[in-house]
This record gives sequence, C-alpha cells and structure tokens, in this order.
Amino acid sequence: MQEVLYSIFMVTGAVFMCIAGLGILRMPDLFMRLSAATKASTLGVGFLLLAVAVKYPVIEIISRSLAIIVFVVLTAPIAAHMIGRAAYLSGIPLWKDSIVDRLCDRYDRCNLLLLGGENSPTSPERQDPE
Repeated sequence: MQEVLYSIFMVTGAVFMCIAGLGILRMPDLFMRLSAATKASTLGVGFLLLAVAVKYPVIEIISRSLAIIVFVVLTAPIAAHMIGRAAYLSGIPLWKDSIVDRLCDRYDRCNLLLLGGENSPTSPERQDPE
C-alpha cells in the first residue's frame, strides 16, 4: 500500500510540474505565465513532498516534508502576487486579447498607491480636518 501511495503522489506531482512548465511555455504574457506556474508548481511540490513522506515514514522526514509544504503553500502565492504587482506597476504590457484591466485607473503610477484606499492621497482619512 505504501508503494502504491508513493507512486500515485510521485506521478501526480510530476504531472503538475509538467503542467507548470507547459504553462510557462504556452501562456502569452507574464501574468498568465506567473499564474500557471504558481498554481501548478505549488501542487507539484506538495505532491512530491507527500511522496517523500510516504516513502520514508520517519517522523523527522514527515514533519520536515509537511513544514515545507505549508511554507510553499503560504509563500508561493504571495511571492507571485508581489512579482505580478511589480510587473504591472513597471508597465509590463498585458496580452493584447486581455479583455478587462481592472487596475488601469485604480493606481497612482507616480506614488504607486492604490487610489481610493486608506493610504491614498485622496482618501477621507488622510484629509486634514477643517
């Protein structure tokens, strides 16, 4: 049973990693590539580490594998968001067939602030009381 679970997790992780690689090659712009790579590689790493935990049922390896899975699941989406935001604010163009750009009039490109938010120069919280 252990070998079957190990094989299933290993193959599933490898498939997700291949999907991530395919997404990087096939998607038309940085933002779509980033999305495909982050989602698929997070799942791929998770399944590969589960395979390691099943293959070597020692408490040290299981705990390290689970800790790495939690770390990757928590940090990969945040890192992708930060890279995407930096790319957007740097002016990296969207794909020409992108239909909606909901951020085009929401960011102050000079100050790199979200307009209308609490840190915005136009927000009521930042206005001096008269």
